[in-house]
Amino acid sequence: MTDLLPDEPLHRLRARRSTKWRAFGPEVLPLTIAEMDFALPDTVKDALADAVERSDTGYAMPTEGLGEALAGFAERRWGWRIDPAAVTAATDVSAGVVEMLRLFTNPGDRVVINPPVYAPFFDWLQEARTELQAVPLREGRLDLPALDRAFATKPAAYVLCNPHNPVGRVHTPEELAAVVELAARHGVPVVSDEIHAALVLPGATYTPFLTVPGAGEVGVSVVSTSKAFNLAGLKCATVVTASPRMQDVVSRLPHDIRWRSGHFGVIASIAAYNEGDEWLDRLLVTLDDRRTLLGKLIRDRLPALSWRPPEATYLAWLDCRSLGSGNEPRDRFLATGVALEGGTRFGETSGYVRLNFGTSTEVLELAVDRMASAL
Repeated sequence: MTDLLPDEPLHRLRARRSTKWRAFGPEVLPLTIAEMDFALPDTVKDALADAVERSDTGYAMPTEGLGEALAGFAERRWGWRIDPAAVTAATDVSAGVVEMLRLFTNPGDRVVINPPVYAPFFDWLQEARTELQAVPLREGRLDLPALDRAFATKPAAYVLCNPHNPVGRVHTPEELAAVVELAARHGVPVVSDEIHAALVLPGATYTPFLTVPGAGEVGVSVVSTSKAFNLAGLKCATVVTASPRMQDVVSRLPHDIRWRSGHFGVIASIAAYNEGDEWLDRLLVTLDDRRTLLGKLIRDRLPALSWRPPEATYLAWLDCRSLGSGNEPRDRFLATGVALEGGTRFGETSGYVRLNFGTSTEVLELAVDRMASAL
């Protein structure tokens, strides 16, 4: 049986200086931003410590080893065979998606996304100077008939979230095959944000977009260690292609994008991909444990709320419409000392909140106790 990762005590978490732990006062429990509260894998800590010891703090050289490390990891974890030469470094997933949109679109073009979806998607479209074309999820799943109708209007691109944040949906091979067919038929390129790929929990199976037959001709994937290994602040992601056609598109990225990754991000990502499997297995068991605990706590302490346990990520999408509309539930919980993400940030979703359960049992239980007082 795989052991759980040890919990970090609350006083150590409060000493962290990331946005998650500094955006609110010291009395607030932050279950907002998607970063976890577990210690880094030893292999990552050792790689970073070694770089510091050698004063190796210059510019990144992402062409050395990053593609090979990702390829090895992807084949071991998912049977996804990646050509290391088809891997291009980017600053982070956000930058990778925006730069790909700039290649696929012109200012004023429409781009399809599926709300409720990761809040920065809306910002990325604005940054790329494109217009939103929303095709909302239907009961937490891709609405394929609606996507067909939207693609028929000839949008310039589609940004897929696979697995989907915030609902935690793992798209099936059949759903992804349907997306590929629609994209090919209507000529709509796909940019697949797969930042949560390594966080598919027990009971579900992740399908990399580019493993679907024909996907390599219509799209690219953007992946990173930042969520699964908690390395967001170190800045490193990759754009992956699976056809000469899409590699030609990626080759037109600004030359300097390859050198805007963080040097520590590249070092940590290579270490995580090459030697982080055992830690990641323990993480997934730990997150499954927290998912189960949260379900029990909701049932026992928050019966006015409902949810569909996520198949992936460490994020819970909670239906709090019984407590009010808009962001009223978020505000009620914040008044008790628990910070959650309001649902409206994810696309006009009234009465929902997103809760990060990638934390200790101590924090999760204390947070739910406080939330219960809002009822």
